[in-house]
Amino acid sequence: MKYAKYYLAALAVIVIDQIVKLLVHFYMPMGSAGEIQVLGDWFKLHYTLNPGMAFGMELGSDYGKLFLTTFRLFATGGIAYYLYYLAKKNVSRGLLWCIALILGGAIGNVVDSIFYGVFLNNAPYNAPSPWFHGQVVDMFYVDIWEGYLPEWLGGGYMALWPIFNVADASIFIGVAIIIIFQKRFFKETGELHHDSHPEDIIS
Repeated sequence: MKYAKYYLAALAVIVIDQIVKLLVHFYMPMGSAGEIQVLGDWFKLHYTLNPGMAFGMELGSDYGKLFLTTFRLFATGGIAYYLYYLAKKNVSRGLLWCIALILGGAIGNVVDSIFYGVFLNNAPYNAPSPWFHGQVVDMFYVDIWEGYLPEWLGGGYMALWPIFNVADASIFIGVAIIIIFQKRFFKETGELHHDSHPEDIIS
């Protein structure tokens, strides 16, 4: 199948994401004690666990994580089918590559949520079950600014950019490119539809 390359790209994201996460888990102390400066104070490796969504967001209640993981499973299935559907049509290859990045990133974090609670024993102490309650491993820390907000902004500590991982970055890049180049993608898709024969498939 000519569109298999897009699934291979998603698979590459998953493999890289999991390798990085496992290396961090087994070879880095958690928190500030194991922090590694890559580009001074601006870019660091900082091992932390994220019990919720991308970039540290979280759902409440004991079963919020179960709901989130189940939702992610259905969402990734939908994205995988959508990629297959679009790949059979004459759509922009750039759009397909972006969806492949999003798919790979989504599956990468789903793997953490389903399995890490069991195999890495990182489920929260109050989780009803380690299955589907694994915490996502994050490690990339872009330290643009951190400090305490003034009282008129609510006060409290704030970091301008949250800690993330390869899967988060892949999703972010895929979505950002689609937003930035959406006009070009739609234009290319229209031209491909105009120039192609009915039996043509994106290559």
